[in-house]
Amino acid sequence: MATAVITPERENYLNQEYGIKSWLLTVDHKRIALLYLVSITFFFFIGGFFALLIRLELLTPAGDLVQADTYNKLFTMHGQVMIFFFLIPSIPAVLGNFLVPLMIGAKDLAFPRLNLLSWYLYIIAGALMLHCICTGGVDTGWTFYTPFSTAFSNTKVVEAGVAIFIAGFSSILTGLNFVVTIHRMRAPGMTWDRLPLFIWAHYATSVIQLLGTPVLAITLLLVVFERVFHLGIFDPTRGGDPLLFQHLFWFYSHPAVYIMILPAMAVESEVIACFTRKRIFGYKFVAMSSIAIAVFGFLVWAHHMFVAGISLYSALIFSALSYLVAVPSAIKVFNWTATMYKGSITFTTPMLYAFGFIGLFTMGGLTGLFLAALGIDVHVTDTYFVIAHFHYIMVGGAVMGYLGGLHFWWPKISGRMYPEWLGKFAALIVFLGFNLTFFPQFILGYMGMPRRYWQYPPEFQVLNVLSTAGSTILAVGYVLPMVYFLWSMRYGKPATENPWNAAGLEWKTSSPPPTFNFDQPPVVDFEAYDYEHIPEVEEVPVG
Repeated sequence: MATAVITPERENYLNQEYGIKSWLLTVDHKRIALLYLVSITFFFFIGGFFALLIRLELLTPAGDLVQADTYNKLFTMHGQVMIFFFLIPSIPAVLGNFLVPLMIGAKDLAFPRLNLLSWYLYIIAGALMLHCICTGGVDTGWTFYTPFSTAFSNTKVVEAGVAIFIAGFSSILTGLNFVVTIHRMRAPGMTWDRLPLFIWAHYATSVIQLLGTPVLAITLLLVVFERVFHLGIFDPTRGGDPLLFQHLFWFYSHPAVYIMILPAMAVESEVIACFTRKRIFGYKFVAMSSIAIAVFGFLVWAHHMFVAGISLYSALIFSALSYLVAVPSAIKVFNWTATMYKGSITFTTPMLYAFGFIGLFTMGGLTGLFLAALGIDVHVTDTYFVIAHFHYIMVGGAVMGYLGGLHFWWPKISGRMYPEWLGKFAALIVFLGFNLTFFPQFILGYMGMPRRYWQYPPEFQVLNVLSTAGSTILAVGYVLPMVYFLWSMRYGKPATENPWNAAGLEWKTSSPPPTFNFDQPPVVDFEAYDYEHIPEVEEVPVG
């Protein structure tokens, strides 16, 4: 395969225009992706700082670092920042923004200015959330459960609710842009059965964003109205129904799990196909499983409410549906495993993250089946078992996928290679640190340690010390990629247009790509992941 080393003289999206103004007013989807990358990374470390304080508090049984009220604010702001300002936008806003047009052969997204507006809405929402944090914070938990959030909390509930309301519009605009782009701007020959699985998953994710996010936005707006105007919507003392809030909140917030995990699954499909040199086993089943997850994800919200007072009959139905939604996720895991069978596996940094994703996501999914069982859920609800399960999915799954994707496409994004040995070391550190942090929490939850408590009986201390030690190792693993990615921007080896010898249109343009992605409009005459017959790529003109 012919490739071209990109020299500094060649025009690309990074060096076309310089200056802050050119970046803040850009409508190039690739530059907007980098704006998201910087801002999302900032909020990731803000949320991680709160997590560090939580683990330091739980190092000893006595509440000797912060007071109870402060601890309530720490886990609330950790959850709100990590979920709404990192996990939900991370892969779609960064990797999706950068890659969706490249993968389908388009010059840009369908609505470039709308894309820039979505980033500005994210920044406005983030600034409001930072103001909330700096002026007292909020203590309701990331779920804003009523009637505490509407009648009893004296913290910045209104500001936090408005911040997430605005962030929701950023998510909606991104989803709308992706749907229209995928429908209308595919290159000639890019039929639906030739789409990369990355595009299928982002299409399903965008549908969830469009259908689910408005429900959360309206729900939080109702919380704000109830606090400001003293309406009786959720407060039972005013004739409201707190269960109504939970139904509305979880109708979005369970599908939001798939907003976070579906794009990570998309990354795994691309990485596994590349580094096993094989077409994804059961391509159509994996593609349709993304759509099935999007559909079934809207039918299982009440499994978060088994102990909230819903009827036994509805609980049984939602329990059965919760088992059913695991099937399309299992299809993906089994098909990835079948793809690797007798494949020519290369143990690169992205592939190590893919292995880590499969192991940790599988553990999170299997423990989710425990929580879907009524008899078990009653006993482990609101214990650290739930905390461990959630983080195995969201951190072990979504963050591993995000880091794997960044390492896989970093040569395309930056035009530079990172030190491979350091990338592998960071991947191992993240995997080991994660398991040491969160596996003890399964045991703590099984033993009965409740979540959200700032003190605990002394017999739980050993497992909490292990968890805190693991979190420090995990933090090192998260900081390392940021360090060597920044280092690579200046000192890294220049990347060829296709350093992994991968299939897909994004690897058929220069690294980094030109402003309009391709020098010549591409025509697709090959199947997705056709690694047995990867067509020759003409050399990209240099200079």
